Amino acid sequence: MNKYNVGIIGYGWAATAHIEAINKTTQGQVTAIYSSRKLDDAELSAKHGGQIKSYQSIDAMLSDPSIHVVDITSYPSQHRDQAIAAANAKKHIILEKPMANSLQEVREITAAAKSNGVQGCVCFECRFSNQFTVTKALIDEGLLGSLHYGEVDYYHGIGPWYGQFRWNTGKKDGGSALLTAGCHALDALLMMMGSEVESVSSFSTRSSSEIFKPYEYDTSSTTIIRFKNGAVGKSAAIVDCLQPYYFHTHLCGSQGSLLDDKFHSMKLHTDKHAWSKLSMKMLDSGDVSDHPYQSQFQAFFDALDAGKPMPLTSFEESQKSFEVIFAADKSAEQGGRPVKISELA
Repeated sequence: MNKYNVGIIGYGWAATAHIEAINKTTQGQVTAIYSSRKLDDAELSAKHGGQIKSYQSIDAMLSDPSIHVVDITSYPSQHRDQAIAAANAKKHIILEKPMANSLQEVREITAAAKSNGVQGCVCFECRFSNQFTVTKALIDEGLLGSLHYGEVDYYHGIGPWYGQFRWNTGKKDGGSALLTAGCHALDALLMMMGSEVESVSSFSTRSSSEIFKPYEYDTSSTTIIRFKNGAVGKSAAIVDCLQPYYFHTHLCGSQGSLLDDKFHSMKLHTDKHAWSKLSMKMLDSGDVSDHPYQSQFQAFFDALDAGKPMPLTSFEESQKSFEVIFAADKSAEQGGRPVKISELA
């Protein structure tokens, strides 16, 4: 197995979770951190293990030949330039969501990685969660039959009590309810439904609570998706709710249905008057320390060893999700007018 030295761009809340997860993989080790703040190398090394060198220049870190992978956890508005610089430096890339704040920027990142022969991994880590690996296995086994309807919704009040709030409220880095957080739910829905998207229609609104007043964009949206195979889906992105974190999932197929961690299957002759319980860990927290980064990063390093693209969350695969996300935001801006994916410039 190869050993991958990883350089982190941006030393904030997400970065600390990434560092721990990377260091727990069998091939990865964080050896460098870029931050606009001056950091102490000895303190970083003692805190995270290994020998870590700090940089206040991205170019200097990218020019270090010992670094094989760059992990970008900076503000979303910085992702495009930093990811392209990393690709041009021939570094493989881990990129926090959202990939960027416009579809053009997302496409430029994907193109830069391809032209430089490097692999990318987008942090749609929920695809590697126990909740969705179990759900996908149920679908793949045919226990729900052919899906004709699905909904995956994201409910997480991102208020001043949450670390992300201080930069999340601005349009520049927050973007939209979908971009800043709800993208996880929409992406999971696309994975579960397994068909390309034909068109979307989306509506957005916001809470009247003073708590969420600093937001410069609508903090609740609902997107209706028409799939090319005729199925339909719905994904809500609610970041101004006052309730516990909830990642709602409801799938309906020709042989059964799934509701969160419960299911009914005609194939298994389960009791249709009562749900059967699945053993799974639900996504129940927005805290990055609870996210399944380690499983995702392990898959990334394994793919690098094999000389293959990242499974499930490569730049190319993730770009498909962002095309739907940006189409949904475009629809919401136009009062819910349906937007076809083929219309996107």
